[in-house]
Amino acid sequence: MNSTKHANFRRLAKSRGERVLKDLRLLGNLSNNNNYEYTDSEVSLIFSTIEEELKIAKLGFRKNKKRGIRL
Repeated sequence: MNSTKHANFRRLAKSRGERVLKDLRLLGNLSNNNNYEYTDSEVSLIFSTIEEELKIAKLGFRKNKKRGIRL
């Protein structure tokens, strides 16, 4: 394993992961009904989009990147 590539991965994964977590916490702050108004469909759309992007990101790390129907 190339130690420079691995060090870069670890550095970027840490900072990007922390940024994702921070943004998720900020998104969670929007649930405060005293400050914001939203519909259930808006919330569903936000989280289904996030879940789909997370699924795509996770697939990028799979060794066997074949997509298709799994039974």
